[in-house]
Amino acid sequence: MKNIFLFGCIAIGMLACQKPETKNLFNGKDLDGWHADVPKMDNDSTFKSPFLVRDGLLVSMGTPEGHLITDEQFQNYRLEVEYRFAAKPGNCGVLVHASTPRTLYGMFPKSIEAQMNHENAGDFWCIGEDISVPNMEKRRGARKEWGITEGKLRRIYNLTDGSEKPVGEWNDMVIECIERTIKVWVNGDLVNDGSGCTAEKGQIALQAEGAEVEFRKVELTPIDK
Repeated sequence: MKNIFLFGCIAIGMLACQKPETKNLFNGKDLDGWHADVPKMDNDSTFKSPFLVRDGLLVSMGTPEGHLITDEQFQNYRLEVEYRFAAKPGNCGVLVHASTPRTLYGMFPKSIEAQMNHENAGDFWCIGEDISVPNMEKRRGARKEWGITEGKLRRIYNLTDGSEKPVGEWNDMVIECIERTIKVWVNGDLVNDGSGCTAEKGQIALQAEGAEVEFRKVELTPIDK
């Protein structure tokens, strides 16, 4: 009995020490596990999805505008994305806690966006969901104009300048979502730290927002809260 008990304790200890398994959301071959929501494709068959796989990279061509959305929902995780603007700098973003499609401007799903717009990486954009940061009025503007819908102050500026690599080089963005907090790092710099988010789980989305962007890593590691 003592040996059985000892073996059981060791087994439990080993399980407790195991690190959560990192999941590759992009397999390098196809877009399995994702679906696209591109409004212009609804009624015009001449439009093609802006999301494709090229030379082992996930590519957002930028137009027509829309989103590539995970089929699964996620909660309590660390997401690491490596991306670059292939030619000209422009706009893109990663959306976390995404849910209701086309909540904003008939395009954007309800979510919190971690901005990738060149020279603004790490800004938060509130899209039907909200979040708070320190020095909120300085970083978001007049309190009376705050909001999560069209015409309101939805942008929360990041904490740093100069965290991004030159155009053509790979950037590393890490987004950590734990309960109702969201932290964002760009190339190792903490660029945003929010709390009190109005959502704590949802899908993950990549944008097509006018510029060609390449992704070579989209990895998610669960976090045991």
